[in-house]
Amino acid sequence: MDQKNISKILHHLAEEDLPFGAVTPPIFQTSIFAFKDFDSFSEAISDEANSYLYTRGNNPTVNILEKKLAALEHGEKAKLFGSGVAAISSSILAFVKSHDHIVCVKDCYSWTKTLLEKYLKRFEIDHTFVEGTDIEEISAAIKPNTKIIYLESPTTFTFKLQNLKEIAHLAKEKGIKTIIDNTWSTPIFQNPIDFGIDLVVHSASKYFGGHSDLVAGVVVGSEEDVKHIFETEFLNIGAVPDPFLGWLILRGLRTLQVRMERHYENAMQVASFLENHEKVKRAIYPLLKSHPQHKLATEQMSGGSGLFSIELKTRDIEKIKIFTNSLRLFKKAVSWGGYESLVFPYAVVHPDSSDPNFSLVRLHIGLENSELLIEDLSQALNKI
Repeated sequence: MDQKNISKILHHLAEEDLPFGAVTPPIFQTSIFAFKDFDSFSEAISDEANSYLYTRGNNPTVNILEKKLAALEHGEKAKLFGSGVAAISSSILAFVKSHDHIVCVKDCYSWTKTLLEKYLKRFEIDHTFVEGTDIEEISAAIKPNTKIIYLESPTTFTFKLQNLKEIAHLAKEKGIKTIIDNTWSTPIFQNPIDFGIDLVVHSASKYFGGHSDLVAGVVVGSEEDVKHIFETEFLNIGAVPDPFLGWLILRGLRTLQVRMERHYENAMQVASFLENHEKVKRAIYPLLKSHPQHKLATEQMSGGSGLFSIELKTRDIEKIKIFTNSLRLFKKAVSWGGYESLVFPYAVVHPDSSDPNFSLVRLHIGLENSELLIEDLSQALNKI
């Protein structure tokens, strides 16, 4: 997307006529909305998707944010949810029924995998996991009852990419809905709808919020698809975002563009250092030339976020612990996308040393000075 257009969306879209000349959108902290007469009341009830009736459906503060997010992702409409997993679950549930089938990338977000393996199993909805890097593998996984191809490009521990244009073309030929988690790239660096993907989901807890102080999710797509999700899942399940939550994300969006540029710059510097360190087998960052899918990354993305993994040259759990515990500036925590730097060893969750990914350590490179982060990583690596 054009950088000027991004700036216009982040700082001006849907804010042309705020009440009382307010510079910052007000927080409409109300649960219900009143009507002047019988007819306007009746009209709102009959068209809740486009009306202010009850904040469980729409709210002016939240709607300003949704307009910005839809525009950023080149979609027609967006719907904010109370969490990222709520957005993911609702976007999937809205387009499947019992005995349907889903194709999903294997290295997806853990709660997406839980949804497929446990929750949807209760309703006899089947799935097939694929690596996602080969269009022929994806094509072979499709069944007559396949309704969704679910993507995450890149995946957020192994950083494998999917060819979005090829997959979208394949899916449209077969009448299959495509959904992608675009949290890693953000719309600053990747717009999957431009490649033909139907729906884009985000954990707004991460880069949209940007301060590790909120939990939210969003779905972006066509007017028809998002309205369908609103009516079948959003209203019924009730994963509602609070107006204050919407306002916090609006605040975060003000700096999204400049933050992503800094995350990308820092990540490239740190990853370049680490891939040449004697204690590191490889750094897995799609925008590094050493990444096996670097060409595809540069075709689909104009930049990258602050998240990547390294593979240590050891399978000794004690050395992995020493490295992790020796870091002074990297907080040991789940998630990512805030201002801070984080470390998450794969072995924290998967302690089996025979696992091929056992030596992976995921790093989130925050907004700190990159030289400070490199110095911290260097001293920790020198201890193993």
